[in-house]
Amino acid sequence: MEAQSHLPQEYADMTGEEVDAAVRRAREKLGSDAVILGHHYQQDNVLKYADHTGDSLQLARLAGEQPDARYVIFCGVLFMAETADILTEKDQAVILPHLSAGCPMADMAELDEVERCWNYLCCELGDDIVPVAYVNSSADIKAFCGSRGGTVCTSSSADEVMAWALRQGNTVLFLPDQHLGRNTGHNLGIASEEIALWRREDEELISGSETPRLILWDGHCPVHVKFTEDAVSRMRRAYPEAKMVVHPECRAEVVDAATEQGSTEHIRKTISESPPGTEWLVGTELKLVSRLARRNPDQTILSINEEGVCDDMDLITPAHLLWVLEELVSGRVVNRIEVPREVIRDARVALKRMFALV
Repeated sequence: MEAQSHLPQEYADMTGEEVDAAVRRAREKLGSDAVILGHHYQQDNVLKYADHTGDSLQLARLAGEQPDARYVIFCGVLFMAETADILTEKDQAVILPHLSAGCPMADMAELDEVERCWNYLCCELGDDIVPVAYVNSSADIKAFCGSRGGTVCTSSSADEVMAWALRQGNTVLFLPDQHLGRNTGHNLGIASEEIALWRREDEELISGSETPRLILWDGHCPVHVKFTEDAVSRMRRAYPEAKMVVHPECRAEVVDAATEQGSTEHIRKTISESPPGTEWLVGTELKLVSRLARRNPDQTILSINEEGVCDDMDLITPAHLLWVLEELVSGRVVNRIEVPREVIRDARVALKRMFALV
């Protein structure tokens, strides 16, 4: 097995038409041996090849439901491919077409940092703490939660999962996204003074309570924090009749100002089912917003901030997809994502707990 992000020059030099024809030939040769999963934030010219598209919860489920596929090609980012490897069988290969496609939020919670935080919290608050990791986290962090009685969640399952975790212990440690954690806590009626923040750089707990019910790791999504109160106010003035739907990775003040909040799939479904003439202001990744606007021309669909682009999701191109497909046709597996078996064991426990809840 080889592992590399560099695209061979012969693929970089191909025209779009050449890539398209070659992808189709490779897919024919591989048949049911290969399945392609594509996240909503991928480029249109990549998603058109996907067998299945969806948000993180949908794709996590689908990854474990491909028993006939020898190869699962994940057009997304690293934590998604890791999750697929956790849920597939040992003899199935999960492939990420560009190894540099990562997630800055996931990188904000490293295992050694989380372990130090955990040890501090257990000393200060006791061991009745339940860890919950957003699926946008590394396999190591998912395994950490699984081995300590915790679980994972997606943006669409966060309410159910956090409610479950609060029934298991006095306090929930939620990581790595402070904004999803805070918004979910508010949804469940947790008072602001009962929500604490762990500052990872200072290794310090900022809390207005001696016994917080919810402790947030201070990570965030660099895309969703670009949707600000100022941007919302500008768009509201320009489109006073518009509804607003945002992702819960946005800041609390933006979520509070919205008509709707929800996962990428919730956003897609809500807009797609709206009547003609509806105006929407949308707070999530621009490629999805632009796609929704093209697919629903009878509505007005606008991004709250057109700088809200995930660069990592843009790294995979049709040429990268073609390259890994043709390598498979030739009997070579490149860019395989392999999570260590001991990590898979505990991470799978965490994921299965989530699936049992939702």
